[in-house]
Amino acid sequence: MKEISTSYEVGGSAAVKHGIARSMGSKEKETKNMGSHGAADDTSNDHEHEDGLARLSNPNATFTGRTGVEDDNERVHNGEAGRQSLARSTSHASRISSRKLHAAARPGASGSYDVPDDYVNLDELAAPSPVENPDEGPLYRHISLEDARSREQEYRRGDEIRRKTSRERPEETKKSEEKEIHNVSKFATQLYVISYLILFSLLGTLARLGLQAITFYPGAPVVFSELWANFGGSLFMGFLSEDRMLFKHEWGTPKYHQEIQRAKKQKQDEESGSGSDQSVDLQAAKKAHAATKKTIPLYVGLATGFCGCFTSFSSFIRDVFLALSNDLPTPLNHPTDYRPVTATVDSTVPRNGGYSFMALLAVIIITVALCISALHIGAHIAIALEPLTPSLPYRMTRKVMDPLAVFLAWGCWLGAIFLAIFPPDRNAAPPEIWRGRAVFALVFAPLGCLGRFYASLYLNGKIASFPLGTFVVNIFGTAILGMSYDLQHVPLGGVIGCQVLQGIEDGFCGCLTTVSTWVSELSSLRRRHSYQYGAASVIVALCFMIVIMGSMRWTIGFSDLQCVK
Repeated sequence: MKEISTSYEVGGSAAVKHGIARSMGSKEKETKNMGSHGAADDTSNDHEHEDGLARLSNPNATFTGRTGVEDDNERVHNGEAGRQSLARSTSHASRISSRKLHAAARPGASGSYDVPDDYVNLDELAAPSPVENPDEGPLYRHISLEDARSREQEYRRGDEIRRKTSRERPEETKKSEEKEIHNVSKFATQLYVISYLILFSLLGTLARLGLQAITFYPGAPVVFSELWANFGGSLFMGFLSEDRMLFKHEWGTPKYHQEIQRAKKQKQDEESGSGSDQSVDLQAAKKAHAATKKTIPLYVGLATGFCGCFTSFSSFIRDVFLALSNDLPTPLNHPTDYRPVTATVDSTVPRNGGYSFMALLAVIIITVALCISALHIGAHIAIALEPLTPSLPYRMTRKVMDPLAVFLAWGCWLGAIFLAIFPPDRNAAPPEIWRGRAVFALVFAPLGCLGRFYASLYLNGKIASFPLGTFVVNIFGTAILGMSYDLQHVPLGGVIGCQVLQGIEDGFCGCLTTVSTWVSELSSLRRRHSYQYGAASVIVALCFMIVIMGSMRWTIGFSDLQCVK
């Protein structure tokens, strides 16, 4: 049991390790460096932790003392004394410090992924779960994305102090580092993460294009079919955020699952009158599990790669502009796909500008409302399906899936490039449709996904209340899509040029921009910051689209496409 416990502690992120220590009233040396405020926070968290465990073991009990409103007010005035941070789960520097603290106690522990420091800025990994599991009510303390960043920055400052101290005592530091075990190097971890991002960017792009095709049919009640891809990606993001079963085995030990079983057994023992004095800290175990799974490359690939590429913010803003300009295509206005139907290329008859403004509001409200709802529905599904959700075996994930992802990702990307150079329908009767509909999109998709990934690493941590990285890629991708759309309708470059531009729109811009991360951030930020960030994203992106596409639409107009989409 000693080996199990120590390997679990290695898995926690810096801020989560710090939060566990605080919630259990840890008296380790680094908390002494935080001064009297840290001691006061520890005392407050001790009381809250005891109350939570008492409510879990005896839900019918009546508690006196401070009310929930008083607790909320105190947390507002005193900062974060009552909140437990899910925090940034992938801080390598902090995990190094955690391993040093426990190196002597875990001689046989298995190593973890050596995740770079910048991964803490991925909001797909940092945002807390969008809903609360009612079965785990005593464990929740709501925390915003700003609080998570603040906790991580606070712990980083403490980690810098510990590093300076370790430099003053190099002999002790050297001995502790010799005991550390790194089964997966930083290079291998980054290779696995990038490979998963490439692989899931291809799968996410195919899923988005396929869903757009099957939801664009005659008489469709929603004509902007990008909505369903954004809904599906947000749904899966919510599922991943709340799921506790897919990565139950963590790094070889299902620690959180074991703690839940211990808590259930303890509750049964207490009901039968044979309870023990040893309490189970489910809150700390839950936070540590959330931190652990978010350092696994497969999880990063699913959240950042698949969900981010399945959704597209730039296509959403394009539909908003087309609704404003009365050019939003409807299924019956595609004679290429519905040849027996007599239709024109004009989407609708001329209408009053007020109706166009109503159409603009409809696309924005429906998309944002449905995607935020999907995020919560996905979390509800994860809770409901918890007894049925399978768990990925630790050894299979580590020994088989990670290396296989490297081979599949780079192989599939090269395959898409060769298909673009040598299309299967080259010698068939024109027009060629392979490259225009999917192949060029697959060629550009990984570039957009990796661009968004690295922009988030370097920019999301700059402003706690405004995810700058996601904002920049969404605005930049929207601008690129608008320019590509204009060049398509000049027309420019013939059929091949039109297909390449379509690939840039669906692949590069579709994967560079994301709705799933955007709505996750909107749900995690404080209310005022959430409205400011959401409004700024939509308004700035739409202004770019009006300048880029509107300047052509309302002057020379759009020409017909020369390629078959």
